[in-house]
Amino acid sequence: MTAPDLLHRALHDPGPRPLPDEAARLLRTLDAPPRLAAHLRLVHDVAYQLTEWLARRHPTLQLDRDAVLFGAATHDIGKTTHAGELSGPGSAHEKAGQGLLLAHGVPPHLARFAATHATWTLPDIGLEDLLVSVADKIWKNKRVPDLEDLVVSRLAGTSGRTVWEEFMEFDDALTTVGEDAEERLAFQAAYPV
Repeated sequence: MTAPDLLHRALHDPGPRPLPDEAARLLRTLDAPPRLAAHLRLVHDVAYQLTEWLARRHPTLQLDRDAVLFGAATHDIGKTTHAGELSGPGSAHEKAGQGLLLAHGVPPHLARFAATHATWTLPDIGLEDLLVSVADKIWKNKRVPDLEDLVVSRLAGTSGRTVWEEFMEFDDALTTVGEDAEERLAFQAAYPV
């Protein structure tokens, strides 16, 4: 099977929700590795689940859901130029991804997620950025207490409920999402780097 066929499969095979059209188009334009496309679909799908949960639990919360979903769908796009970071550590893809997105006409407020998804401790980080970061961890059931605490604090600050109440509900939601991690890992592994 050719690389374009494998990329097409990674973008369209049954499983996680499809990526937003613009994100899928960018991945095709950049000839993204199929494993990257599969990963982005998984993180996007988890972000969708998290934003659905938030909409039910916090219907008055001011949140740019479309930005979260696009950010999750493109957060690692810099790995198209730093392919070694698909299977190993590295952060060069973060700034590179933001630059790629900007060069392809993506507005800065959406391109930022490529750079912010691993830097959730910045002082001006938004809830949308934190949610992309959480989705990028919980898809494989990785829990990061400091990151989760930041989300819980934001939710408590806007809901008027206690941090403990928000923690319990968010923890339950993440536990539920994390239960499907093995299936997601298998989906991603089915596509070559």
